[in-house]
Amino acid sequence: MFIINLVEDTKGNNECLYEHGLSIYVETEKHKLLVDCGATDMFLHNARLLGVDVGQVDTVILSHGHYDHSGGIMDFAKVNSKAPIYMRETAGEDYYHIAQNLEKYIGIDKEILKLPQVVNVKELLEIDEELLLFSGITGKKYPIKGNLVLKKKVNGVYVQDEFEHEQCLVITQGEKHILLSGCAHNGILNILDRYVEIFHAYPDIVISGFHMAQKADYTKEDEENIRNIAKALLETKAEFYTGHCTGQKAYDIMKKIMGDRLKQIHSGETLIGW
Repeated sequence: MFIINLVEDTKGNNECLYEHGLSIYVETEKHKLLVDCGATDMFLHNARLLGVDVGQVDTVILSHGHYDHSGGIMDFAKVNSKAPIYMRETAGEDYYHIAQNLEKYIGIDKEILKLPQVVNVKELLEIDEELLLFSGITGKKYPIKGNLVLKKKVNGVYVQDEFEHEQCLVITQGEKHILLSGCAHNGILNILDRYVEIFHAYPDIVISGFHMAQKADYTKEDEENIRNIAKALLETKAEFYTGHCTGQKAYDIMKKIMGDRLKQIHSGETLIGW
């Protein structure tokens, strides 16, 4: 099994491009899959450089309905029209970033919804003995401040996005369980609580953004929350890989606490190979 980060926000492999987006390629015993497709077709460029044949991908997972994870899906479908694309049934709704002078649509290209290979997922789906998707994340530990500017438009009115369109993938390889999330908008600790509800144990490996990046300076409370999250993650005994929306400062705070249990991902780098 191996896992490659095809595209992410930061430079890694010198030949690979990078952007604000996320796409991860995974080979298991039975599958070749993509988790997210970045913001553009850049992941395809990097895949070619890294020797990944996207035409052989048999499964695509969309972690949630934002452009920086779905922007390359239409380009993917041009080179691979057979692989099912699993997304939450709410992933195609109207999602926006609303700030002082900003009203930006950040949802998916609606043309994606017309693709015959799209599979709408409800709360829990066991694809096979290797792959399971779950959502239904309801916990409220350490709410993410950056979520407050993320809205959903319903009948012309903006309401707070509760991220019911977010889903997580669990990969089982022998005795190992790997949890993959896109941005963990619902909070990584709440996601792990939901995981434990399903599996009655913690995963061995977690790959996820933590959505802690913010333009404003962190307050003392923000930094304390980040430290508390890091301490709680240590208690799970899992190994963590993070990037994309985590933010460098948040990563640095967590790294001091978590040490080798936390690793930073970069565009074009192999995360796992065994």
